[in-house]
Amino acid sequence: MSTLEIKNLHAQVLPNEEGAEPKPILKGVNLTVNSGETHAIMGPNGSGKSTLSYVIAGHPRYEVTEGEVLLDGENILDLEVDERARAGLFLAMQYPTEVAGVKMSQFMRSAVTAVRGEAPKLREWNNELKEARERLHIDKSFIARSVNEGFSGGEKKRHEVMQLDLLKPKFAVMDETDSGLDVDALRIVSDGINSYQEETQGGIIMITHYQRILNYVVPDFVHIFSDGQIIKTGGAELAHELENSGYEQFI
Repeated sequence: MSTLEIKNLHAQVLPNEEGAEPKPILKGVNLTVNSGETHAIMGPNGSGKSTLSYVIAGHPRYEVTEGEVLLDGENILDLEVDERARAGLFLAMQYPTEVAGVKMSQFMRSAVTAVRGEAPKLREWNNELKEARERLHIDKSFIARSVNEGFSGGEKKRHEVMQLDLLKPKFAVMDETDSGLDVDALRIVSDGINSYQEETQGGIIMITHYQRILNYVVPDFVHIFSDGQIIKTGGAELAHELENSGYEQFI
C-alpha cells in the first residue's frame, strides 16, 4: 500500500524574459491518492491542472514556494527528476517530447533498467516489449523509430501508456491523455491504463477536460480545479454534472 500526499502546495512559473516577475499558479493544493485509486482532476483552461503535473514531476520552469509532495512519506520535491521516477512516479505528458536519434526500443530498455536497477535479459526483454506493444495495437515498425518523432498524437499517447505498462510505477499522473484520440484509440489507451492498475494496484491522477475518458477509466474521486487549487470533490457523478452544466456554477 502506497500513498501520494500533496500538502498545501504552492508554486510559480519562472519567467522567460529577464526582469519579469514569477507568476504564482498553484495556491494551496491538497490531495491524497492511495494505491488502487483513480482521481480525476477537471477544470477550465488556465486553472493550473497541467502545472500541478509538471511540479510533481520536477519541471525546472516551476518553483515550489510552499508545501510538500510526499511519496510514502518522502518529500519528492527534494529529489531530482530521475530520482522521482525511480521512486515510483510516472508522468504521461500532454505533449510528449520528440527525441531524434534515440530509438524507442533503446529508450524503453534504458528506462526499465534505471527503474529496476538492472538491465533485463535481451530475449526476455524482447518478449516483454512485444507483448506490451501488441496490447496497445502498436505496429512493430515503431519500435525502431526515434522517440515520438513523426508520430501522430494518438500514436504518442499509446506509446506513453506502453511505457506505463512496462515501468509499472506506484503512481501515474496522466495529463490530458485523451487529447487527440479518436474513439478507437481512446478505448485502446483506456484499456491499457486499466490493465496497468489491475496488475499493479497503482494510483492514478487523471487530468482531463472531458468526461469521455472517464467512461472507460472510471474515477473513484473527481476534483474540480480552479485558480490553482481544488474547490470541490465528489464521485464519478460529478464529472457527468460538469459535462451537462459546465464549471460556472462551481467557480
